[in-house]
Amino acid sequence: MNIDDPSDALLWAERRVLGIQTKLHQWATDDTGRRFNDLFNLVCDPAFLLVAWERVRTNRGARTAGVDGISAHAVRLSGREDLFLDRLRRDLKTQTFIPLPVREVMIPKGGSGKLRRLGIPPVGDRVVQAALKLVLEPIFEADFLPCSYGFRPKRRAQDAIAEIHFFGSRSYEWVLEADIQACFDEIAHPALMDRVRARIGDKRVLALVKAFLKAGIMHTDGTEGASITGTPQGGILSPLLANIALSELDEHFAETWQSYGSDYQRTARRRRGLPMCRLIRYADDWVVMVSGTRQHAEALRAEAAAVLAPMGLRLSEAKTQVVHIDEGFDFLGWHIQRRRKRGTDRNVVYTYPSKKALASIVDKVRAITGRSKHRHLSDLLRQLNAVLRGWCAYFRHGVSAATFGYLDEYSWHRVTRWLRKRHPRVPWASLFRRFLPGKRPTEDGISLFQPQKVPVVRYRYRGRNIPTPWTPIPPAVG
Repeated sequence: MNIDDPSDALLWAERRVLGIQTKLHQWATDDTGRRFNDLFNLVCDPAFLLVAWERVRTNRGARTAGVDGISAHAVRLSGREDLFLDRLRRDLKTQTFIPLPVREVMIPKGGSGKLRRLGIPPVGDRVVQAALKLVLEPIFEADFLPCSYGFRPKRRAQDAIAEIHFFGSRSYEWVLEADIQACFDEIAHPALMDRVRARIGDKRVLALVKAFLKAGIMHTDGTEGASITGTPQGGILSPLLANIALSELDEHFAETWQSYGSDYQRTARRRRGLPMCRLIRYADDWVVMVSGTRQHAEALRAEAAAVLAPMGLRLSEAKTQVVHIDEGFDFLGWHIQRRRKRGTDRNVVYTYPSKKALASIVDKVRAITGRSKHRHLSDLLRQLNAVLRGWCAYFRHGVSAATFGYLDEYSWHRVTRWLRKRHPRVPWASLFRRFLPGKRPTEDGISLFQPQKVPVVRYRYRGRNIPTPWTPIPPAVG
């Protein structure tokens, strides 16, 4: 293999990283009490740094700079990527690498009008965090439980919704909707590091993780603040660290579930009217499905709060509530509700795009079609189609046909209105002939995406049968 070729070098590096990750994952799975040493050399390994750089370089935040003013895009354009990685490796090996403060950026929070704080690390810090993640993730994935779905490889939000649908269809009728107050900002560093130390014995890796936690933040007004608690949203390592912290909650409810015994014993327990509960978590968003009474679900509020308290986390009193599945609730953009199926006596759990999610996409369509009229229709369609396509891909695994139909009509009217404003003196008939062949806005071979033609397909509940990227594939039979 000619590793002087950049593409060959990356392919070689990816194969090396995958092989080592597979071994780490297997060792962690086989020995649940094992603490891993001598991991720092992997973080500094040229293959790990090259793969980490590729993850950072191809991320959509590649053009965003940290406090040093340098972006991954700028490093790539300089043509000195090898020098950049060599310097980073040297600083790590000589222990002169010191994480810089993250740059504070405020972004809109899900159409609520509120702002969410992100912390953008410098590009060098991002690469080191990505290398750390490549080393740590296979180890901790061996410990993470099936009830957790967010920011984990080969898992997605649809898996969490499918599990809620599964248990909601089996008489888990009461739902504790929980909200952790400022989760990423308030995780206690000592408690988090204790959980990291349970698996990691390499003092240099532990020191590096702690250094990132303590790096500080450069506020929008130019002042620098200390990082006493939390792991900043925006860091590559932050989702993994948050999952390590919140796995305390997963383990608590898993132990509760195990205490119910076998399938037969759980069935007998339900017949006696005894409560059972099941946690479904996606990062810091989670619900507990309860087979029992409202009182049983209410009691779990204090129980969950007690589990989270040592981690420095609190439940939001205003946003944490108990609802019945017949009332419905929103989770990960979906509205989940049990209703009577039309024409039958059966009650069925349905999943719809939530009103909030629909309002969010409508706002985006309005913003795109309300911008400067001095541009080509094809440019507008490219941007709008990408947004519509992504939204429909997420919501196609639910009762979404009516919503897709509405979105199709709304986007059509917004684009035709944009055309009318851009060409106020052109007769409508001429506009129609030029830009709406087949009644769809079209230019340069690009037509407006049609949400109503997106097929709605039920998502298959995978349960515990979700592999990791390092799970051995069984040999084919025959």
